[in-house]
Amino acid sequence: MRIVALAGGIGGARFLRGLREAIGPEDEITVIGNTGDDIHLFGLKVCPDLDTVMYTLGGGIHEEQGWGRTDETWSIKAEMKEYGVGPEWFGLGDRDFATHLVRSQMLTAGYTLSQVTEALCVRWQPGVRLLPMSDDRVETHVRITDEQGTRAIHFQEYWVKLHAAVDAEAIVPVGADTAKPAPGVLDALAEADVILFPPSNPVVSIGTILAVPGIREAVAAASAPVVGLSPIIGGAPVRGMADKVLAAVGVEATAEAVALNYGSALVDGWLVHTVDEASVAAVEAGGIACRAVPLLMTDVAATAEMARAALALAEQVRR
Repeated sequence: MRIVALAGGIGGARFLRGLREAIGPEDEITVIGNTGDDIHLFGLKVCPDLDTVMYTLGGGIHEEQGWGRTDETWSIKAEMKEYGVGPEWFGLGDRDFATHLVRSQMLTAGYTLSQVTEALCVRWQPGVRLLPMSDDRVETHVRITDEQGTRAIHFQEYWVKLHAAVDAEAIVPVGADTAKPAPGVLDALAEADVILFPPSNPVVSIGTILAVPGIREAVAAASAPVVGLSPIIGGAPVRGMADKVLAAVGVEATAEAVALNYGSALVDGWLVHTVDEASVAAVEAGGIACRAVPLLMTDVAATAEMARAALALAEQVRR
C-alpha cells in the first residue's frame, strides 16, 4: 500500500509515528511536508516542519516540547545574545543549528531543498519518504493590527513571539501562487492508494500545502480515497492555536466546520473524536463519510489505532 500524508509539524509528525506502526513492512509512506513555516534566521534556512517530522520519526525529537532536539544545549543562542544579535524569541539549540548549517551550505552550493531534505534523512532514517511541498520559497505571513498599526508579519513571529495573542485578520502564503510542487509530489499523489490529512493545522499547514498550484487539484483528481483526522476536539485545538487562524479564514473551530471547509470535492472521509459524535450527521450531510473514534495521541499505540481507523475508513469510501 502506498500512503501519502500531507503534514505540518508536531501534530503531523506524531500522527506519522503512529501510522508507521500501523502499517505492514511492505507498505510505503510518502510525506508531503509544509514549508510555509520556513524562515531565514542568522543567515540560515530553517525548516521547522520538515525538521520536526525528521527528528520525530528519527528518534531525535525533544518529546516534551514536540519540537527541537533531545538533550539540547544553548551555547550558540547565549553567545548571539551577548553580541546583541536576535531574534531572541526563536530558539535554535546547538544541535539544531547543525542541521540548519548543513542545509544552508547545501542550498548555497546549488542543491534543491528536495535534495537537501533527502540528504538529511540519510542520517535520521525516518522510515518515510519526506518531500517538501515545493523547492521554491514560500512563507506564510499573517496580517494583524496592533499598537504599531496594520501590518503583515511572518507566521513564526505571530505564533512564537506573539503566541497568537492578536487577532489574525488574514493568512497569506507568500510565494505559493507562483511556486511549483517539488519533484515527486504530484507523482506520489497520482500513484497513492490512500491519501491522509493528519491532525495538522488546516490553515497554515495543510492549507498552505494545498495552496501550491497543482497540489489541491492532484488530491481532488486522485483515484485514492482521501481521509482526514480532525485537529479540533470539543470546539478547541488539541494543541496550538489553530482557532486563531481558522477565524482569520472565516471557519468556526469545530470538527464539523473544518471538514466542510475542506469539502467533499477534496475529502472522502473524516474522523472526529468521540466527544464530537453529534457532528457526524452534519459532516455526512455534506457528502463526507464520518466516524467518531478516539483521537487523542496519548502514546504511539493510541496513535496507531487512530491511523488504523483512518485506513479502515479509506477502504470503506474507496472510489
